[in-house]
Amino acid sequence: MTDLDGLAERFARLQSAARRDANPGCAVRKRRLDALGRLLRDNAEAIADAVWRDFGQRSPAETRLLELFPSHEAIRHARRRLRGWMRPQRRGVSLWFQPGRAEVRYQPLGAVGIVAPWNYPVYLAVGPLVAALAAGNRAMVKMSEFTPATGRLFAELISQHFAADEVTVVEGDASVAHAFSQLPFDHLLFTGSTAVGRHVMRAAAENLTPVTLELGGKSPAIIGPGANFEKAVERIVVGKCLNAGQTCIAPDYVLVCAGKEQAFIDGARRVVAACYPELRTTPDYTAIVDDRHYRRLIGYVEEARAQGAEIVELAPGVTADAAARRLPPLALLKADGGMRVMQDEIFGPLLPVVSYRDLDDAIAFVNARPRPLALYYFDTDRRSIDRVLDETVSGGVTINDTILHIAQDDLPFGGVGPSGMGRYHGFEGFQTFSAKKGVFRQSRLNGIGLFKPPYGALFERLIRILLR
Repeated sequence: MTDLDGLAERFARLQSAARRDANPGCAVRKRRLDALGRLLRDNAEAIADAVWRDFGQRSPAETRLLELFPSHEAIRHARRRLRGWMRPQRRGVSLWFQPGRAEVRYQPLGAVGIVAPWNYPVYLAVGPLVAALAAGNRAMVKMSEFTPATGRLFAELISQHFAADEVTVVEGDASVAHAFSQLPFDHLLFTGSTAVGRHVMRAAAENLTPVTLELGGKSPAIIGPGANFEKAVERIVVGKCLNAGQTCIAPDYVLVCAGKEQAFIDGARRVVAACYPELRTTPDYTAIVDDRHYRRLIGYVEEARAQGAEIVELAPGVTADAAARRLPPLALLKADGGMRVMQDEIFGPLLPVVSYRDLDDAIAFVNARPRPLALYYFDTDRRSIDRVLDETVSGGVTINDTILHIAQDDLPFGGVGPSGMGRYHGFEGFQTFSAKKGVFRQSRLNGIGLFKPPYGALFERLIRILLR
């Protein structure tokens, strides 16, 4: 679907089916997860090719590693644990209500919406869809207009593997996305920028639709005093260069001990040379998705240079190619807080390097800014690690590496404040797309009859006991 025609009708069909089959069993849910897994497995090459065409050049190896692999893992994880997730959870009952029993039952919300972004158009559509299907819902997925080839292919494949009232895919521009957000979904999950997230939340509020917002922000990487410095540099640079930095949890800037800036630059250059020995031509380095984002990144560089920052090539001699939208990785020294590159989420292969005096200074620097989606800390000292974990707030953390917390299916994923709200992945995703129904089962033998009118002397004695 590429325009507004029939959007409400398709939603109504989805919602009607969800109401008719309000709580599908475990076998049905597993069948849907299996269908999604087959879709990915049987069309891996076509998916990688579509993503390549959308980006102009997107490493097929990275599509398999960063999109298809975690999608398969999410499906396998949910499938293995689904029966246990669906089982009612016993809850405690206070002394005064025993021998009654309490439990929480998880039920599907119904018809849910998923808005996928362009940077990982497959994984960030499939990941929420796994959670929605595991929880027993019907789903409508809005693909990004910036990755049209992937969107068209995904819509076609979904229609081949699912009934139209099980899962349906919507394509189209910002006007379609706005109309999509205004539909009365039972839950809406949006992945994208903080600015657009605000619009989505406003639109959803008209229907009191609960939302999960997976946003972004400036995720810091801190190299602590006790870190294996060379290894830290390697993992930060590799994490930054994946998808040419177009990753919501990419290291946005790095904090290094004062005096270590040049050592970081030297190490970063070695890492780039080892990973991309022919950066001009290698298919392993991804292009910037479109001209608008390419110009935005070049604008950051030009403004920072004009305001006194030092721009350092991490692949010396390799220049930017506007026609191919290939932007080699750059480090920025002496970048200050007034520059846009230190205010906006970068979403590209630019890495400001900021010095700090001691760990107190580094923690204060992070805490003076909006809470990030991810934080990375490198150190071997347990007390320092615990300090950073205890004294900073972020959506998620990887210690002594980058990115990897998102790949742990048993960990919740999400942001805090400007970097998002709500969690999904694994059981938390199942919960996000489920209604948690509290149930109390009264026993045949109980004393509740002692607490009814007319209230007399016995009631007064009992209530004094309860209120002690």
